[in-house]
Amino acid sequence: MVGLLEPQRSLVLAIDLQGKLMELIHRPELVVGATRRLLRLADLFEVPVVLSEQYPQGLGPTHSQILADHEALSVERRRIEKDGFSCCGEPQFESALSELRPEVEISRLQVVIAGIEAHVCVAQTVIGLLDRGAECHVCWECVSGRGAEYRQWALERMQQAGAAITNHESVGFEWARTREHPRFRDMSRLFKEGQLA
Repeated sequence: MVGLLEPQRSLVLAIDLQGKLMELIHRPELVVGATRRLLRLADLFEVPVVLSEQYPQGLGPTHSQILADHEALSVERRRIEKDGFSCCGEPQFESALSELRPEVEISRLQVVIAGIEAHVCVAQTVIGLLDRGAECHVCWECVSGRGAEYRQWALERMQQAGAAITNHESVGFEWARTREHPRFRDMSRLFKEGQLA
């Protein structure tokens, strides 16, 4: 069962938001804006971040704004390259998990996910994490692919496999739990800066 997110056992994973593919996906402005806010939320709530790149020599680096936000994080972060479509089983990803959340068993880990493409690298990573017992919280507005149908059916498949389909605002409110949280006002300002496109 997927529960409410807790910052102390959460990890944000941004999958393959890279140059050439970003030009082809459904609603790229929405994905970029929402993912950037998700990264800033991770910083506010001290949640570590992993950013993956699929064959960057061919597909290009991560989108420049997302990469700049990742590099500016004060929270612990990793940028990894991978050859397989799934992050799971990739040595750099496995190292990042053990380094960033060493105190959290995989069965207690809550992974908040952004990325492309929904029906390939995102879906394979989510299903791989679910198979290992982790919770996956997929932010629908931070995930896309080449066409609305690819995205739609990939989200449905991930949900059927056991992932929670959520959004970056819900993630922030779950991490805060109450308006008394010391980062609540910062979070509210962040949400006011960018409405969904």
